[in-house]
Amino acid sequence: MSRARQPPLVTGISPNEGIAWTKVTIRGENLGTGPTDLLGLTICGHNCLLTAEWMSASKIVCRVGQAKNDKGDIIVTTKSGGKGTSTVSFKLLKPEKIGILDQSAVWVDEMNYYDMRTDRNKGIPPLSLRPANPLGIEIDKGRFPQKDLESLFPGMSADFTSENFSAAWYLIENHSTTSFDQLKTAVVNLKKQANKKNEGSLAYVKGGLSTFFEAQDALSAIHQKLEADGTEKVEGSMTQKLENVLNRASNTADTLFQEVLGRKDKADSTRNALNVLQRFKFLFNLPLNIERNIQKGDYDVVINDYEKAKSLFGKTEVQVFKKYYAEVETRIEALRELLLDKLLETPSTLHDQKRYIRYLSDLHAPGDPAWQCIGAQHQWILQLMHNCKERYVKEQKGSSALLHSPMLDLDSDVRPSPMGHLSQTASLKRGSSFQSGRDDAWRYKAPQQVVFVEKLTKLVVSQLPNFWKLWVSYVNGSLFSETAEKSGQMERSKKNARQRQNDFKKMIQEVMHSLVKLIRGALLPFSLREGELRQYGGWEMKSELSGQWLTHVIQTVRLSSESLTALEIPNDMLQIIQDLILDLRVRCIIVTLQHTAEDIKRLAEKEDWVVDNEGLTSLPSQFEQCIIRSLQSLKTVLDCKPGEASVFQQQKTQEDVCQLSIGIMQGFIDCLEQLSTKPDGDIDTSHLSVDVSSPDLFGSIHEESSLSSEQRLLIALSNCRYLERHTFLNIAEHFEKHGFQGVDKITQVSMESLKELDQRLFEMYIEFKADPIVGSLEPGIYAGYFDWKDCLIPTGVRNYLKEALVNIIAVHAEVFTISKDLVPRVMSRVVEAVSEELSRLMQCVSSFSKNGALQAKLEICALRDTVAIYLTPESKSSFKQALEALPQLSSGTDRKLLEELLNKFKSSMHLQLTCFQASSSAMMKT
Repeated sequence: MSRARQPPLVTGISPNEGIAWTKVTIRGENLGTGPTDLLGLTICGHNCLLTAEWMSASKIVCRVGQAKNDKGDIIVTTKSGGKGTSTVSFKLLKPEKIGILDQSAVWVDEMNYYDMRTDRNKGIPPLSLRPANPLGIEIDKGRFPQKDLESLFPGMSADFTSENFSAAWYLIENHSTTSFDQLKTAVVNLKKQANKKNEGSLAYVKGGLSTFFEAQDALSAIHQKLEADGTEKVEGSMTQKLENVLNRASNTADTLFQEVLGRKDKADSTRNALNVLQRFKFLFNLPLNIERNIQKGDYDVVINDYEKAKSLFGKTEVQVFKKYYAEVETRIEALRELLLDKLLETPSTLHDQKRYIRYLSDLHAPGDPAWQCIGAQHQWILQLMHNCKERYVKEQKGSSALLHSPMLDLDSDVRPSPMGHLSQTASLKRGSSFQSGRDDAWRYKAPQQVVFVEKLTKLVVSQLPNFWKLWVSYVNGSLFSETAEKSGQMERSKKNARQRQNDFKKMIQEVMHSLVKLIRGALLPFSLREGELRQYGGWEMKSELSGQWLTHVIQTVRLSSESLTALEIPNDMLQIIQDLILDLRVRCIIVTLQHTAEDIKRLAEKEDWVVDNEGLTSLPSQFEQCIIRSLQSLKTVLDCKPGEASVFQQQKTQEDVCQLSIGIMQGFIDCLEQLSTKPDGDIDTSHLSVDVSSPDLFGSIHEESSLSSEQRLLIALSNCRYLERHTFLNIAEHFEKHGFQGVDKITQVSMESLKELDQRLFEMYIEFKADPIVGSLEPGIYAGYFDWKDCLIPTGVRNYLKEALVNIIAVHAEVFTISKDLVPRVMSRVVEAVSEELSRLMQCVSSFSKNGALQAKLEICALRDTVAIYLTPESKSSFKQALEALPQLSSGTDRKLLEELLNKFKSSMHLQLTCFQASSSAMMKT
C-alpha cells in the first residue's frame, strides 16, 4: 500500500555550515503536515528533533546538535511520507573560543532557551531564574493535540510563569502518563521547595539575632540611665552622645566599604553594559556592517539584516535602540539612492536591471523603480540612435575622416554597374555568352549611409529585446522576490503595468518611428517633411545610392524586422517598418531601372560591328543581358517576404515602372539609330573584323577597314529584325516572370517604335541603292541617240540593262554578305523601283517601230525573267504596264527571234545571274 504523500525532500539549508547549536532553516518539499506529523530530523547523523520547530510543509527551523560527522545530509522523517532524502548537505565546523569582547559571526537569539546539556538556564538574569522542572519528576510529553488543549482551557496557559497558568493543562501536557505515586513525590518536592524559601528567610534572621540583642541591650541601658537621672540635661547629653556615636559608626562604615561598594557598582555597570552589548551587538554593529557589505556589493546580506533589524527594533521605545536604528535607516536610504543610480545607469545588462529592481523592491523604495528604469532605457535607446546618426553625418562631411567600416563582399549579380565590365571582344558565334572581365570576388567600400543603416539596425536589434523583456517581466511580476509577493507589492506592480500599457506602446512606437525616419533621412530624404528633415537628415546627397546598395539595405532592414517580430511585438507597432521596406523596394526598382537606362545609352560605345553568320552584332545580346542582369539584381527586392505587400500594389508605382521600362527600350532604339546614321568619320573601325564562318562569296567587305553608311544601315536593319522577332519577346517574358505590370503596353510601344526605326532605315538604304540604278536607266536607253522609231533589228540586250543588272547584283551581294534574311526584302524594293521606272519610260514613248518594239520587249522580258524570284504584285504590275505600252508581235518570226535573243542573254550572263538562282533555292528552302 503506497503512502498518501511523497517522501520528504530537503532542497536547501541556510546557513549550510556552522558550529554546534547553530540555528538553521531547512527548506524542501513534503516536510510534514504539522508539528505532530514530524517524527524525526537528523543533521550529520545527530537527532535534532527536540529543537525542531515546524513552520510549514516547506520550512523547518532547528538547531544543529553536536554530531560526530563533519559533513552529512539532512534527513526528515514524517508519518505521512516516511523517511526522506536530501539534495544538500551541512558542514559542521569546530567551535572557536570567543572572548566576551570578541566579535562573532554567530547569531545569538535575544530569548531564553533551555540548555539540554547542563540542565540549567542560559543568558537570563538571576532574578528571572525559574526551575525547568518544578515537580522534580520525569517529564513525559503526551500526544494530546495542541488545538484540543486550547479549546479545553480557553484563555489559559501551560507556562507556570504565566499569570493565566493552568495546572491541569500542565499536567495533561507533561505528565499524562505519570503514575499516582510519582505525583505524590512531586507534591513532596513542591513542599520542600517552598520550605527552602521560608528557611532562607528565617536563617537570615537567625544570623543577625546577636546584633539585634546587642542593640536592644544598648537601648535599654540608655532608657534606665535616663530614668535614674531624671533631668533633661542628662537626656540631652545622652542623646547628643548617641547621635555622635551613630554618626561615627556611619562614617566608619562608609569609609570601610566605600571602595568595595564603588568597585562593585562599577563592575555591575560594566557587566550590565557588556551583557547589553553582547545581547544586542547585531544592532550596534549593523551600521558598520551595512557599509562594509555595500562596498563589497553584498546587497542581499544588507537587505536580510535590515529586514531582521526592522522586525526586532522597528517599533522599539528604548532610546539607545532608536538611535542606532535611525542610523541604520540612514544607511538604507543611502543604499536606496545608490541602487536607483545604478538602475538608471546606462549601459547595463538586463540581469543587473532586474537585480537592482528586486533590491529596491525589498528595501521598499518609494515610487516605481521598474517603470523609472523602463523610461531611462527608452530615452537611452533614442539617444544612441541620434548619436549614431550624428557620428556618421560628421564623418561623411569630414573630407579627411575615414570610416573604418567592414568591406562588404557583394554577390556577382550585385555590382556597381550592370554594364561596367562587359567584354570588349564579342564571341564569333551568337550562341556564346558575353562574360564580363571581372574577378571572382568584388569588394567595395560601403557608402556612409549603408554603414549607418547597418549600425543603426544592429543597435536597435541589440537593445530593444532587453527593453521588451524588461517590460514583460514588469507586467508578469517576475522582477520581485518572495518578500515583495507577500507584501502585496507584486499585485500593485501588475496593476501599474496594466495602467501604463498605452505609455509603453507609445515608447515602442517612438523608437520605431525614430528608426524609420533616421533611415528615411539617410536614403529617402524626399519622403520627410522639412521639419523632420532637419532633425533626421543632414546627409550630403552628392549622388543617390545605386540599386545594389539599396538592395543590401533592404536585406538589412528585413533581417531587423524579422528579429523584432520574433520578440512577439504586436504587428501594428512594426507596420511602420513594413511601410519603410515597401518604399525602399520601390525606390530600389526605380533607381535600378534608371541606371539601367543610362547603361543602355552607353551601349553605342561598345558596338564593335562584328557580324556573325546571321547578320547580327553583339549589341542585341548585350542589351538583353544588361536587362536580365538588372532584373536578376531586383529578384530579392521583388519577392515578397511574410507580411510584405506587393511592390506593384500602388497604381503610381506601376505607371512609373512601366514608363521607365519603355524608356529603356526606347533608349536602345535611339542607340541603334545613332549608330546607323552616324557620319563615316565619327565611326571607330580600328577594331573591326569579319566572321570567318560567314559565306562571303565576294570576299571581305572590310578590305579597306571601313564601313560605308549603307553597310551600317544593313547591320542596323538586321539587328532590328532580330530584336523584333526574339530579343523584345524574351525581355517581355523576363518582365512577366519578375511580376512587372503593363508588360503588354511595354512590348506594344517598343515594337511600334522599333518598326518605325526599321522602316526609316530601310527607306534610307533603298534610297541609297535604288536611286542610282533607276537614274541610270533613261540615259542608258537613249545613249547614242537611240530612237524607238528608227532602230535596227535587235541583236541582244543592250549594255544599259546589263549595267543595271550588275548594279542590282552588287546590291544583292552587299545585302547577302551582311544578312541573307534581308535579301528578299531589299531586292524586292529595288526591283519595284527599277520596274516602275522602266514602265514609266515605256509609257512615255509616243510610238515604236517594229524593231523598236522587239528591242523594248526583249529588254523588259530579260529584266523580268532575271529578277523573277523578287517580283512583287507591284513590280509585276509595272512590268505588265510596260509590255502593254508596246505594240504586239504579230509574226512568229519575231517571237522566235525574241526567244533566241533571251536565251542568248541568259547564257552569256549565266555567271552573273547565278546569285539569283542561289537566292532562289535558299528562299525555297526557307
